Amino acid sequence: MSFTRSSLLVSLTAVVLSLAACTTAPPRQPAPPPVVPAPVPTPSPTPAPLPTTPQFVPTTFAALPGWDRDDVRAAWPAFVSSCNVLVKRVDWKEACTIARTVNGNDEQAIRTFFEAFLVPNQVIAPDGAHDGLITGYYEPLLRGARKRGGPYQTPLYKVPDDLITVDLASVYPELKGMRLRGRLVGKKVVPYASRAEIERADATGKELLWVDDPVESFFLQVQGSGRVQLTDTQETVRVAYADQNGYPYKSIGRWLVDKGELTMEQASAQGIKAWIAGHPTRMQELFNVNPSYVFFKEERLPDPRVGPKGALGVPLTPQRSVAIDASQLPLGVPMFLSTTQPNSDIPLQRLVMAQDTGGAIRGAIRVDYFFGFGTEAADNAGRMKQRGAIWLLLPRQAPAR
Repeated sequence: MSFTRSSLLVSLTAVVLSLAACTTAPPRQPAPPPVVPAPVPTPSPTPAPLPTTPQFVPTTFAALPGWDRDDVRAAWPAFVSSCNVLVKRVDWKEACTIARTVNGNDEQAIRTFFEAFLVPNQVIAPDGAHDGLITGYYEPLLRGARKRGGPYQTPLYKVPDDLITVDLASVYPELKGMRLRGRLVGKKVVPYASRAEIERADATGKELLWVDDPVESFFLQVQGSGRVQLTDTQETVRVAYADQNGYPYKSIGRWLVDKGELTMEQASAQGIKAWIAGHPTRMQELFNVNPSYVFFKEERLPDPRVGPKGALGVPLTPQRSVAIDASQLPLGVPMFLSTTQPNSDIPLQRLVMAQDTGGAIRGAIRVDYFFGFGTEAADNAGRMKQRGAIWLLLPRQAPAR
């Protein structure tokens, strides 16, 4: 047994008091009042840890707002496209196999199929929220050329040769869907160049195409894909997302609001472009707020009516495809969305497919609604910033997590 200095002093004190008690006792004193021990406080219960994954709460089709008014035929081609991928999953094999026998022109047959084989599950966010932010995106059209010259001075870059991508799930399965990007310096992987560094660097020879508008080039990266009308070859090509430099997306609209340059209501795509037009010398400063940089690849455009491919690998369907956070929701599944039209109270309630992802799409109830191609799609996407709720339509035999 060992003693600390304090315990030794306490022991010596006790011995001295004991010896003193054996000598002449002092006059008797009244007994002190009994000491009542202080109540021992009841420890507060340890708070339960907050959930990190959303809840999927089963409900009925009758509970979906607007389900009976939606023309589900418009969503059927998008669902069939999703099924080309979903059929490989055990829980979706039966439903997607039977879907091949359904007449895509028969609205009642389609509605009967969904109600017979799928169950709506309302998505509840980890914090208990029942609704979230619904934004929009579109496929832009830019003007460009294969060679630099005249107004075509802004490059769209191909994936750099020195960009390294590591799939973290190969080592840590719990990090499924996450990738590490960087470049090799000696024997170390270091972060890749940020937007500001890429813009300052000389990347001659890595240009895919040249376009005439740096603002539209920036917004093309935000959308993830688009079309370029080439004036030197008289053709229109599609440029698709190929990779990214590894930095998280940061909203330049939010930065302008935080700086007091715009209000939340003004921070639409249209409002941001108007601010840039009024502050041209601060354009690059604004763009550099978002360190994320997207690299593109060229794709043929055999049918202009077909949308670009999303993260699921199937073409997106205007107003029936959405981008979601694949770490929170299963990619490819049908969803029912209840929100409102851009900048209005008019209901927007329809069946959509989770066929894409996006750098700014983070959260369980966070949806980016694909408006399609053209001027109207661009206007709607730029103004879309609504609240909404979502339901996943899952196979009846599949557990609701």
